[in-house]
Amino acid sequence: MKRILSGNEAVARGAWEAGCSVASGYPGTPSTEIMETFARYPNAYAEWATNEKVGLDVAIGAAYAGKRAISTMKHVGLNVAADALFYVAMTGVEAGLVIVSADDPSMHSSQNEQDNRQFAKFSRIPCLDPADSQEARDFTIAAFDLSEQFDTPVMLRMTTRICHTSSPVEVTEQQQQIPEKRKYPRNPAKYVMIPANARRRHPVIEERVSELSRFAENFPYNRIEYRSKSLGIITGGVAYQYAREVFPDASILKLGMVYPLPVEMIGTFSGSVDKVIVLEELDPFIEDQVRLIGIELYKPAKPINSDFAHTKSIFPITGELNSAIVRHAAHRAGLINVDIKQEPINLNVSLPARPPTLCPGCPHRSSFYVLSKLKVPVNGDIGCYTLGVAPPLSTIDTCGCMGASIGVAHGAAVAGDQERHVAVIGDSTFFHTGIPALINVAYNRSNVITIIMDNRVTGMTGHQQNPGTGFTLQNQATVELDIEKLVLACGIEKVLTVEAFQVDIIEKTLKQWMKEDGPAVLITREECALLPSARKRYLPLQVTDQCNGCTVCFRIGCPAILKSKELDPKYQRPLAVIDQELCTGCEICAQVCPRDAILFRNQVIALRKSEVG
Repeated sequence: MKRILSGNEAVARGAWEAGCSVASGYPGTPSTEIMETFARYPNAYAEWATNEKVGLDVAIGAAYAGKRAISTMKHVGLNVAADALFYVAMTGVEAGLVIVSADDPSMHSSQNEQDNRQFAKFSRIPCLDPADSQEARDFTIAAFDLSEQFDTPVMLRMTTRICHTSSPVEVTEQQQQIPEKRKYPRNPAKYVMIPANARRRHPVIEERVSELSRFAENFPYNRIEYRSKSLGIITGGVAYQYAREVFPDASILKLGMVYPLPVEMIGTFSGSVDKVIVLEELDPFIEDQVRLIGIELYKPAKPINSDFAHTKSIFPITGELNSAIVRHAAHRAGLINVDIKQEPINLNVSLPARPPTLCPGCPHRSSFYVLSKLKVPVNGDIGCYTLGVAPPLSTIDTCGCMGASIGVAHGAAVAGDQERHVAVIGDSTFFHTGIPALINVAYNRSNVITIIMDNRVTGMTGHQQNPGTGFTLQNQATVELDIEKLVLACGIEKVLTVEAFQVDIIEKTLKQWMKEDGPAVLITREECALLPSARKRYLPLQVTDQCNGCTVCFRIGCPAILKSKELDPKYQRPLAVIDQELCTGCEICAQVCPRDAILFRNQVIALRKSEVG
């Protein structure tokens, strides 16, 4: 039976068919839909964990208990989960354990484009790299079998293009029945990583890599496709698709397992063609290993990356590939002869500008408007609120990784910076890694003000549940954590929760706290404007003839507030107009207008009633 599935949906399907019964992860583009899809299957437990390390620990615990388990995350999430990754690589597992790392070449929604194949090599675990949705499903099933055969976790390395592209997938309606393990393992020598046990495990792991390398020679998803012998391409993952499109006549060694590599197969393939190249996205991961084997790769007269200290000489080391980029690089390297003028990399299409900005009605806007007036250094975090960096708000000064805002602000404070630092962080990110940082602020008596922007959901990745929403991934009612009580428990004595749209209270509170010493936390609470319950309350506001184009309302950066073509007769400034299709009626603009030229919700309702009457 065939279905049209995205790569993420195919991974979820493969996990279910393989008899996986436990899934734990943290939402992060491009991986999020794997968990959301898996959660809908029968006989499956799925959860959003508080962060990626917790999620991987949960999956490890399930695998130790004899249940096949999967943990999903985006590439930077594996940085958070690295401790868990390295210890489980040493201990091995009882049942299959698959770790999905979704890389993001070109950083469509990420702060870096690290290549997590390197993590597989670093931790000594096998890495599978699917090239389409069918392989995403097949490789997931194979990964569970591989995990149990070699007593190892297995990394399934996805990329944005594979995660979000849909194609036909052959599936079955049967779920594998995994034999029950009767008793939790009592094997401290294997599972308790004190130094003495770890030292004995390390040689075992290195021998496992050697066994996996021998296994890779006959791994069914490593295959040679012979065509013309004039050019041979070693490739894997989505780059295989570009190889087939740009070099239709070339012979190809397609690697499904990119670590460890099938050394003999690579040698045989390389010896059977006139020249060999490696085509892959991001790091020269395969290329470096092939060179270490002793294979001589084709060298272009003018390497594309000659100015950098690495070996990737033909194709770009940064950014996502596509057929046009591969074709241009191949032409430049003398591998193909095409008229590149006919195929520009960037299509010359005129599109309207779409600057990144907070949504109309976003509850974060009021805090950023106040911070922009206060002109204090603001240490940001990963989430929707990172868009506070964009003009006209322009309030975010740093943003590194999940949970960094509080720690970075504290670092500046203890370094003696004379300005009062404000850290901004969302509710889900606070649960993720903000809590330890806030405890550190309280413990070390830091002079940091933290704003926890609670929009009642994990917004940036598409409205997933978190410990503050009262529901689990599988929509089960659960405990709803009280952020204010949690902050007090962290040791912060000065805490206030306000409605996020109360501009005056936010401004007065922050101004007062700026005069006082010691840590403080302001919790701004209002649900995301895009949630269904918020949408039901939309009521567009209106601008009256009191507007004189003073520009104050434009400074809040709301897409619903536009400059009209009509000018104020005295000052010749554009008057404000509100887009009735975009406005949600949050009233921030009405609160900041110095001339009361924007009607509040109750005034709009009264006006409409009078017009009807």
